[in-house]
Amino acid sequence: MFFTIPTIMTWTRIVAIPLIVGVFYAPLEPATRNLIATVMFVVFAATDWLDGYLARKLNQTSSFGAFLDPVADKFLVCASLLVLVHLQRADVFVALIIIGREIAISALREWMAQIGASKSVAVHMLGKLKTTVQMVAIPFLLYDGRVFGVVDTGVWGTWLIWIAAVLTVWSMVYYLQKALPEIRARVTR
Repeated sequence: MFFTIPTIMTWTRIVAIPLIVGVFYAPLEPATRNLIATVMFVVFAATDWLDGYLARKLNQTSSFGAFLDPVADKFLVCASLLVLVHLQRADVFVALIIIGREIAISALREWMAQIGASKSVAVHMLGKLKTTVQMVAIPFLLYDGRVFGVVDTGVWGTWLIWIAAVLTVWSMVYYLQKALPEIRARVTR
């Protein structure tokens, strides 16, 4: 199941990372760079939903795909956040919160899987909400302009990325609380 349509779509999200970063080094007008990076992010982020849908529809789900999908998402989000920090469109503190949580929860999930308790840290609605807010905030911040002459995406993106940071901490606390009974059981043995 290494080269199924859904897995190839997941790989495209990983390949997209240097392309999105590279746009900001291209000899283009700033507004053009912003637009191209935003469109690329939205298209590649949309493949996250599409590859999951196709995997189920085409009966091409696999453990490799289940592993690679969240890795691709985390790479895409983390790289985009680093670009936004570099462009001074996102606060480094927000990036540290979001990236730190991704590392911590990924490690927690890995450990819980090793001890046979992965269900205790299964994806929860709070984590999905956090991801949704991030996936709206990031293209707003990448675009960094006005839409329809009215919506200032920089302002909205800043508010949304801070909301995502709060949801990030909240979801991390939730997952840690769910894992705590298993952690305590393992520590006392």
